[in-house]
Parts: sequence; structure tokens; C-alpha cells
Amino acid sequence: MAKAAPASGRRPRPVTFDVVRKDPEVAVLISKADENLERLGYTEHGTRHATIVASLARDVLLRLERAPRLAELAAIAGYLHDIGNGVNRNDHGNVAALIAYRVLERLGMGADEYVEVMCAIGNHEEEHGDPVSELAAAVILADKSDVHESRVREMDPALYDEHDRVNHAAHRSTLTVDAAAHTITLELEIDTDATTVMEYFEIFLERMVMCRRAAESLGCRFGLVANNTRLY
Repeated sequence: MAKAAPASGRRPRPVTFDVVRKDPEVAVLISKADENLERLGYTEHGTRHATIVASLARDVLLRLERAPRLAELAAIAGYLHDIGNGVNRNDHGNVAALIAYRVLERLGMGADEYVEVMCAIGNHEEEHGDPVSELAAAVILADKSDVHESRVREMDPALYDEHDRVNHAAHRSTLTVDAAAHTITLELEIDTDATTVMEYFEIFLERMVMCRRAAESLGCRFGLVANNTRLY
């Protein structure tokens, strides 16, 4: 019997965001995470949020002229960053990083890449996260800028908590990167009849501070504009 030809030693094709997005296990992980948070009364954390964070994280790095592969890894990290909520809300970033490791290794990603993705996922929570890499900074900026009325689940405004009110009042949120000016700006359109800009700050101040640090780690200044008025 003829012997099998020896392996060429060539590295397998890189794992792409599209491969991760279409993986059946990933779909289950995101669905379960969103189901758990819905029962706990949190805003939407499902496919919509994951896709937006993935797209924004990739766009931030591409607009800053970082390597396309780094931007692709940012999209993967952004898509997987909340899957730890399928286990527990507490410390979900670190749990998500560990789950992502198993998924990405199964899909064939090399250790040199999946450790970077794990690091970015594990640092996205404002309680104990830091922009320790460009990948982590991109995911932080993308995640914290997704404030929008479409994330609210509760239909009765009388039952809104403060996060529901702020998200419901946010009709538009846009993250703009100006590489030439070295700025990253979050622009919001807020219905001030539904909430106040001050209430937004009360709830999201810690997140905005994290965004500032993330932008600075990318060599940029962070700005916040609400209803065409620069607040920061």
C-alpha cells in the first residue's frame, strides 16, 4: 500500500470573519448569550450587536491604515466579544475569551492570532478592561459606541430602566475616524424629550473614559458630539 504524502508544512488559510460568522456553534453561543441577557432585563446583545461591533472594529483599524489582517482579527474579536454571557453576565469578557479560544483553534487559527483575539475580548469590559493592544482598543471603541433605540427590548416606556431610556432616545450613533486629524469621534442624535444628555453621561461616563483611553492608545484624540454640540 502506498504511503500518504508527507504534509507540506504550509500554514492553513487564515480564518476569516466570514468563516466565524457562519459557524453553527458560534450562532448557538451568540443566541444563548442574548437569551440570558434578555431574561436579566438587558438590552439586545445578539447578532445585531455582534455584527455592528465587528464591522466598526474592523473599520476603525482600516481607516487608521493598519494591516488588513489585523482589521480582520478585530472583526472576529468584535463578533465574539459577548459570547461569555451565555455562561454568566459576571466576568463575561474573560469567559468569552476562553470560549473563543476553543472555537478559533477548532477552525484552524494559529496561536499567534487567537491569543490576540482572546486578549481583545478579555479587555472589552469597562470594569477591568484596558486597551492593551490595537485590537483591544478597536473592540472597545466599537462596543461602547453601539448606543441605539433598536437595542431596547421592552415595549412599554413606563418599564424602562436608565439604560433603556438612553438607548431608546438615541436615534443615531456614528463612530467617525479621521486618520489625517488623528481623531475618533462618537456622534449621537438624542431625543431630549426621552432623556437628557446629562443622564447619558451619568450612565456612560465610565464607557466614554474607556473610549478616550482606547483612542489615545491608537494615537488619536477621542471626541463626543451630541445633537451637533461638541461635549468633549
